[in-house]
This record gives sequence, structure tokens and C-alpha cells, in this order.
Amino acid sequence: MSVVPVRMFGDPVLSTAAEPVTTFDAQLRRLVRDLFDTLESERGSGLAANQIGVGVRVFVFHVDGVHGHLVNPVLDLPCDNEEEQDGPEGCLSMPGLYFDTVRRQHVVAKGYSDRGDPVQVVGTGELARCLQHETDHLDGVLFIDRMSPQRRRNAMRAIREAPWFGGAAPRVQVSPHPLFGRIR
Repeated sequence: MSVVPVRMFGDPVLSTAAEPVTTFDAQLRRLVRDLFDTLESERGSGLAANQIGVGVRVFVFHVDGVHGHLVNPVLDLPCDNEEEQDGPEGCLSMPGLYFDTVRRQHVVAKGYSDRGDPVQVVGTGELARCLQHETDHLDGVLFIDRMSPQRRRNAMRAIREAPWFGGAAPRVQVSPHPLFGRIR
């Protein structure tokens, strides 16, 4: 078992887009195992490679009994179902904090396994939220970047008061994925 420290909010690796995986080898499979071990240890729903300081496009997830990993994920947002969800979302890089965030209710994530086999994950509700959250991480986007200015101000106040906060100045990113409906 290899549990790796999770990078905290303010670490520059969290606001840097990850590089695509080009080699599907034992090192990649070891990274996926480390991500799963760390996710289990932290009792989270998802964990992206850059959250443990590795700048490649890989994440793992375990939501509502569904678990897996995606390498080089791409989100497909069904045009025939643009339903949104607005509810609490957290992040292992901001432990103990949850903020309402708007996400799509239904998504399809496509990518590869750690052996290079095509994978597709269809997500609804919490699984859809997780797939979007982790894909954003790989694009250097944090979930607070998706919030309205007022929600973001409130979230930043809570982050600055958190015992783990190191005082790093936040860098707001613009998500490359469409913002759904109104930003709340």
C-alpha cells in the first residue's frame, strides 16, 4: 500500500493543466494503485494525479459503489439532457469544506484504462459530479472556480479560516468546459 500526501489548496500543481499520458506501462499502473490507496485512506470520492503532485491526466473514483479510473479522460455532455444539479461539493485538497456548486446531472466520461483499453463511464448525480470535478482537476480548474463571485467570496473566507490553509494566494482559472446554465 502506498498512500501519498494530498496537495493542499494553493499548491501551484493544482492550477496547472496535466499532460496527456503517452505510455501505458507498469509505472502508470503503480500510479493508479497509489491513487486508489490514497483515495481509500482519505475516504474521498475521487482523486486526480495532480492532487498528489503528478502532472498527468489520470484520476480514480469510488462513488456509490462504482469505482474505477480514467486515463486521458474527456467529458461528453449530452445535449439532449442539460439538467443541472446544485449541491454540496468537497475536495481532498480543501479538507472538511463543502460548498454548493452547479454541475451537470448527467455526463459520459471517455478515456482509457491503465493498460490502454478504451473505457466509458456514464454518470448521473454524485457520480456525474465526481467525473466533472476530477476532469476539472486535470485541466487545472478547482471547483471554486465554477462558483458565482458571491459564492466564491464565501468559500474563500472559509478556506482562509481553515486550520490547514497556508496563506497561498488563490489563482482563479477559467474552465475549458462549458459553464452550464446560470452560474449561481
